[in-house]
Amino acid sequence: MGRILAIDFGVKRTGLAVTDELQIIASGLITVETKELLKYLESYLNSENIELFVIGLPKQMNNKASESEKYILPFIKKLEKKFSHIPIKRVDERFTSKIAFQTMIDSGLKKKQRQNKALVDEISATLILQSYLYNI
Repeated sequence: MGRILAIDFGVKRTGLAVTDELQIIASGLITVETKELLKYLESYLNSENIELFVIGLPKQMNNKASESEKYILPFIKKLEKKFSHIPIKRVDERFTSKIAFQTMIDSGLKKKQRQNKALVDEISATLILQSYLYNI
């Protein structure tokens, strides 16, 4: 059984999370600069068996796609072309950044640590992955 890799795509930074091989536990992996994302994924996939990509689907409260979707769709096309053997699922990512920030507060991180946007992206990717795992 392969791992599932979640992607919280951002214009500047992208948070990644991954499951264990049994697809039970979701853990934050890393936040990478988006311009280096495909290169990072290629390297990661050389050492890990990834069975599925889960990508956040940003929606507005009226259930329509948010503005950031226009940046995600071209990335998905590149991802499908480069890793055509790995399927992609989309997961509603509404409120993940707010939940991630609250998680940082609840876990006792100091204000300076909570300003680390890369950590927010990684936690958001983990939340997207947990949401997917919960609903399968």
